[in-house]
Amino acid sequence: MKTFLVANPKGGSGKTTLATNLAGYFAGLGYHVVLSDMDRQKSALKWLGNRPVRLPFVNALNGRGDHLISLSADINIIDSPAGLRGEKLKDAIKAADWIIVPIQSSVFDIAATEKFLDLLKAEKPIRKGKAFVLMVGMRIDARTKSAALLEKYLDEAGFPVKAHLSDAQIYKESAETGFSIFDMPASKASKHKAQWLGLIQSLKILNKN
Repeated sequence: MKTFLVANPKGGSGKTTLATNLAGYFAGLGYHVVLSDMDRQKSALKWLGNRPVRLPFVNALNGRGDHLISLSADINIIDSPAGLRGEKLKDAIKAADWIIVPIQSSVFDIAATEKFLDLLKAEKPIRKGKAFVLMVGMRIDARTKSAALLEKYLDEAGFPVKAHLSDAQIYKESAETGFSIFDMPASKASKHKAQWLGLIQSLKILNKN
């Protein structure tokens, strides 16, 4: 089983958007996916509760049908709470193969994430190359000056940006309907799916045949 921890101590950074859409992506490839919701608001589980039964199934920790993580799970995606620190953060990192960090480009978001990145650098699994950190710019156009400044900051921090996801209405629709953008027709979502390619390629997960 491969585990993806979606984490950032700042609330509203885009963790649930990343977690739910990754769950939809891997489920669409035929993987047995578990979406674990650690956040008190349980937004990811609300997304699952709205997910149409005709779509590729995503199992949940205390979600639809009370499915729990099983030994046969291929992918475990953890939507972590804001303020994940201390021993809980260390334990979560130890269990993860990838730590995916959403970050917005404002000075407030960068300042709030700076100490978190320092913590990640100090964690043994990351230093030893046993877990990998992937940064995702959220609600940002890759062509803007803000995106360039965010890239420069993260490059210098040692965690380059792997994808820029725009602030688009399609993500609001996704959250409300239980769809991921990967469940939507190409005519509607192709340009948004393309923004995920850098992140998906970095995950080094082979498509299931």
